[in-house]
Amino acid sequence: MNEDNSDNLEKLEANIARLEVLNARLVAAMGRKKLPRSSLEGPGQDLYMKAAAAYLAEMMQNPAKLLEHQVGYWGKSLKHYLEAQQKLAEGKFEAPDDTGPKDKRFANPAWDSNPYFNFLKQQYLMNAEAVHQTVADIDGLDAADRKRLDFFSRQIVDMFSPTNFLGTNPEALERAAETQGQSLVDGLENLVRDLEASDGDLVVSLADKDSFKVGENLGTTPGEVVYRNRMMELIQYRPSTKQVHEIPIVIFPPWINKFYILDLKAQNSLIKWIVDQGYTLFVVSWVNPDPSYADVGMSDYVEEGYLAAIREAKAICGTKEVNAVGYCIAGTTLSLTLALMKKRKDKSVRSATFFTTLTNFEDQGEVGVFLSDDFVDGIEEEVTEKGILDKYFMSRTFSFLRSNDLIYAPAIRSYMMGQTPPAFDLLYWNGDGTNLPAKMAVEYLRGLCQANGFLKDGFEICGETVQIRDVIVPVCAIACETDHIAPWKASFAGFQQMGSKDKTFILSESGHIAGIVNPPSKNKYGHWTNPEYDLSAEDWQATGDKHEGSWWPRWEKWLDKKSGEMVSAREPGDAKHPSLAPAPGTYVTAIPAKSE
Repeated sequence: MNEDNSDNLEKLEANIARLEVLNARLVAAMGRKKLPRSSLEGPGQDLYMKAAAAYLAEMMQNPAKLLEHQVGYWGKSLKHYLEAQQKLAEGKFEAPDDTGPKDKRFANPAWDSNPYFNFLKQQYLMNAEAVHQTVADIDGLDAADRKRLDFFSRQIVDMFSPTNFLGTNPEALERAAETQGQSLVDGLENLVRDLEASDGDLVVSLADKDSFKVGENLGTTPGEVVYRNRMMELIQYRPSTKQVHEIPIVIFPPWINKFYILDLKAQNSLIKWIVDQGYTLFVVSWVNPDPSYADVGMSDYVEEGYLAAIREAKAICGTKEVNAVGYCIAGTTLSLTLALMKKRKDKSVRSATFFTTLTNFEDQGEVGVFLSDDFVDGIEEEVTEKGILDKYFMSRTFSFLRSNDLIYAPAIRSYMMGQTPPAFDLLYWNGDGTNLPAKMAVEYLRGLCQANGFLKDGFEICGETVQIRDVIVPVCAIACETDHIAPWKASFAGFQQMGSKDKTFILSESGHIAGIVNPPSKNKYGHWTNPEYDLSAEDWQATGDKHEGSWWPRWEKWLDKKSGEMVSAREPGDAKHPSLAPAPGTYVTAIPAKSE
């Protein structure tokens, strides 16, 4: 036996031993998986019954339309089959001409050059087109049901892509052959690791978790925790200029994620950039709730989060006002807080800025497919039993909005290719989720998302019924053009309904995160402005001015006018607010107790 064969045999025996160990771990991990609540695993049967009834009615009333669909699909499939056969009959081991649309899932050259893989790809894309066209042409469904049917049918179609299976993925097969199967063993190890980390639920790791540590290479802008209660830690950042504006800024990040998205690293940190412009900056770091927070509602977030942070920031800085910023759901709740403050005649907020914020929920965006009663009823049952909505459900929901990018592509790289997830800070943050308290989750979903109470009949907060017209402070709203979580046109519609006389709206290019975390140094995404706010969203953009580069400097010019005179820079805290911990604090890394 030569040396190469001996080495290969040793590798094979080692891999077989690893497979036995991994198989035992796999069985053990899957054994820890709890039976899922069926109402959270997919839409209710009513949706499919409506679709089936509408399709049957269409078949009876307009058979020619459906026959035209079928004939078109059959014709394309048969034509492609005959073209492939003709190439082989000519003795050419090559694929027929591929004139179809490009799809990044099929970037490997083998999908175009190899007749077997090309045949699979083209037939799959034809099948997918047929399904999508059939759903689009079904009459008898209302707009909401049609949108949901389209979304969930796409999920099924995407799941069955040939790229998602080893036997029909040329790249994965090539790698397995090149590594003598080592990639498959490594992939199984990655799969087992992910199952073990999530107690049997499959949550694909998007980033290398060993490459990052919050407080060491993420969230590193210097500051101190100067106040803490059960809901949040208030961080005051150290000044980097000799003078600062008199009026401090308080940022309220969303509590469905962690605040350090605004402080990933120095080059793209909005937190550091604001400090460097000469502002005293406070940022709220929300607690990651465990089941003991089951009865915490929106009012608790307002009283113990928003109003407490504003109160403490004023006390530390010796001012009567602050400038407030809210991001996503925290922007929605900031608007509720401002309306409440009007009722209470509290003038502590000089201006408010909203990042990707919905206050009008008529257009719920792509997330809306999960906001019908079938899902929300299931969520209410889940949180009533567990006391929290586990971060797993939120993470999964947002991942399915971009399933090819956030589920299937990472799974292919990790489990079929055996690759280590990338060291990508944004994806690390994306996987570092938080839980939601039971009461708060239901109040938000029922009262705001479903009932649209803030815009319509009012939303009850802290004993008061508030409406969007009660927001009267100067406001600046930043929305993002391709935001799939907070659609910019819906954000604009809510902005139009606010009672403020001093309004500014900025539309950034890109999406929910990249459009906000858009530092000027990158010169990457531009933005639109238009002082005319009585227009439709489409006309506002069409007649507005397009500007190159980040919106950050434009916002800072707006903020400068709301921030008073320059004063000596302030160090964090005071005698009554000693440092409780260095930034980024303790809540951001705490691991909450799990529900039983």
